[in-house]
Amino acid sequence: MRARLVPLALLLLAGCNRQAEDTQLLNEAKRRLSERDVRLTSYRLEGRTSEGSAEPVSFSFAYRAPQKMRGTLGAPAPRIIAWDGERLFEQSDADKRFTTFQNELSPEKRSGFLTEVFAPFTPEGFRAPLLPAHLQAKRASHPRAPEAVELAAKVDEPSGESLRVTYTLRWPTMDFLGRQSRLSDGTTLEVRVEEEHCDEALKLCVPQKLSRWVKGEKVGETTLAKVELNPALPNDTFTLAAPEGYEVQTKTLVNAEGK
Repeated sequence: MRARLVPLALLLLAGCNRQAEDTQLLNEAKRRLSERDVRLTSYRLEGRTSEGSAEPVSFSFAYRAPQKMRGTLGAPAPRIIAWDGERLFEQSDADKRFTTFQNELSPEKRSGFLTEVFAPFTPEGFRAPLLPAHLQAKRASHPRAPEAVELAAKVDEPSGESLRVTYTLRWPTMDFLGRQSRLSDGTTLEVRVEEEHCDEALKLCVPQKLSRWVKGEKVGETTLAKVELNPALPNDTFTLAAPEGYEVQTKTLVNAEGK
């Protein structure tokens, strides 16, 4: 009986050591992601995105920390959306309409709203991903990085469906290499980095070309023709004014009742 207890104790000890190592890795990964965001305070992008057999759509995007954004989608009559930290602006050149949205959203609702609104303009891999509270980390490797780390979590969608999301990041610079989402029915959705733009001074790389996959089949891609890291972006980049002759409206963003 004593002989059996010794191996069991060793197994328990090994399990505790592994758990401690995983926790340390997770904490280190979070720290390095935060440091990376501190180094990359602004960026400006221009590119094209396509889905399936549809014609590619041109877009541009500018970001300045902590939370100023401007995106332009389409040409020659684009749609422009900007957030100056307090108000949201929408300019539609196709129907000559300009709308200013005053903000009364709670900080939590505002963050989710802005993420949704600017999703068409913001390729993954420039800012740290929004990570859930319960997260697992483990060492990994990747074709673009012999040393990498995987951050994985189970996420519950508003529809009630759950999925497992795994981010793969280069170690130790925490450059985005890919994201895989696995639905409860086994369907996989992937974002893969195909090309990168690297900056030696900032000691980081960002995606230059991304592809999107469903069930192992390519369904879309985003290619950036222009990438500027840490450019000077004045406030008027994000605070829009209505062009002459446009219909002008003012609306208010509020929390939904009961939420």
